[in-house]
Amino acid sequence: MPVKRPVSSPPCNGRELGQTVNMPVTIRLASSADIPTLQALIPASARALSRAYYSEAQIEAAIRYVFGVDSQLIADHSYYVAVDEEAVVGCGGWSWRRTLYGGDQRPMGKGALLDPAREAARIRAFFVAGTHARQGIGARILAMCEEAASKRGFSRVELMSTLPGIPFYRTCGFDEIEHIVDTLPDGTNIEFVRMARPISRSIASSPEST
Repeated sequence: MPVKRPVSSPPCNGRELGQTVNMPVTIRLASSADIPTLQALIPASARALSRAYYSEAQIEAAIRYVFGVDSQLIADHSYYVAVDEEAVVGCGGWSWRRTLYGGDQRPMGKGALLDPAREAARIRAFFVAGTHARQGIGARILAMCEEAASKRGFSRVELMSTLPGIPFYRTCGFDEIEHIVDTLPDGTNIEFVRMARPISRSIASSPEST
């Protein structure tokens, strides 16, 4: 049984994981011009940060069928990149569409619109370069996603986490809803965890969110 949490969880700032914050890294909306860079960053991130959780075969199969750019997020202006000087070192976004995970090669879930009054916004496709892991980048992007989702009328967010992502999302107040095993087209089985949380009251009630 998932542990029940309060109606609203505090914002995640990364300090709970011993992350370094206040870095000279900027967060901006991704554009179509970033796609080639993201196509290199995402596999590199998966290989660097997943080895303790998945086998090499699972990682490579996931890169082929799951981990990739979702160009719809970029078109919707709901995907962000973290930039250190001129290098893109992280990415992540959110969506008001039903797709829960997967890139252009194999999106999981229909792209129909969600109802903010009844359904949770999706947190999507978070990846950070191995050289920049545990530096607060994911927490900063998550806060921006929640603020944007709140402006669209959502009060909850939901995601499909990889196994290495679970500690981060737990620290940010996400509850585990269910464990799933996705059988990829080549027969490889890979485990993910569906998680959700309310949007922080401090974000939902901020002047910028109204």
